[in-house]
Amino acid sequence: MDTYPVWIYSLASVLLVSLVSLVGLLYFFLKKKADLGLVLLFLVSFSAGALFGDAFLHLLPEAAEDAGLSLQLGIYVLLGVIMFFILEKFIHWRHCHVPTSVDHPHPLAVMNLLGDGLHNLLDGMIIAGSYLTDVTVGVATTVAVVLHEIPQEIGDFGVLLHSGLDIRKALFFNFLTALTAVVGALLVLLLSSEIGGLNAILIPVAAGGFLYIAGSDLIPELHKETEPWKSAMQLVGIVLGIAAMYALKVFGG
Repeated sequence: MDTYPVWIYSLASVLLVSLVSLVGLLYFFLKKKADLGLVLLFLVSFSAGALFGDAFLHLLPEAAEDAGLSLQLGIYVLLGVIMFFILEKFIHWRHCHVPTSVDHPHPLAVMNLLGDGLHNLLDGMIIAGSYLTDVTVGVATTVAVVLHEIPQEIGDFGVLLHSGLDIRKALFFNFLTALTAVVGALLVLLLSSEIGGLNAILIPVAAGGFLYIAGSDLIPELHKETEPWKSAMQLVGIVLGIAAMYALKVFGG
């Protein structure tokens, strides 16, 4: 692919992801006007399906097409799992979409912002690497990132409010950390010309990261809900998320 379109697609996508941070306002409005928990339940289900779908239908097939089902491919996928484990375990950041409370505490605002900034940096790198591989893969990855960022940013906004920030400051700092996605994309785009095959590493690493987030954070969170009708809604959400990734695979190419 020509370099110019990759830069346009990548930067437009990470700017979109950054703007998603403003969706945190929904925390304020939904808390008063609707059942926030129910909305988040479906969004988490949908994003879990999208992450699984992107990993298995886009990222891994693309990586296998380039390098085959090799030991190296498996190592890169596992590296993605380990990277996100480190982000959660040692920087105390994790995907959580349950509003903060006495019974469900979250990290302090500073730690949450630091972890969120590093996560968004990785998201930007992953998105740019995906576009370096193929436009459809880039679009699918952007959609998957946006979908799992929506409930995440609502949760982050709640954490910042709970930590004592007012609405304007919470929005500002949340958006500031979201802009690290732009930095991540620029790093990959600039380094790709210097480091050959960079996207061949980023794609399986991204798949591992997506599988980790969906499998260790989102699915266990869904298991906390046991009501049959809500469980059915979760299943529908997961299937729809996978179906969205499948549609991009079939009709986007």
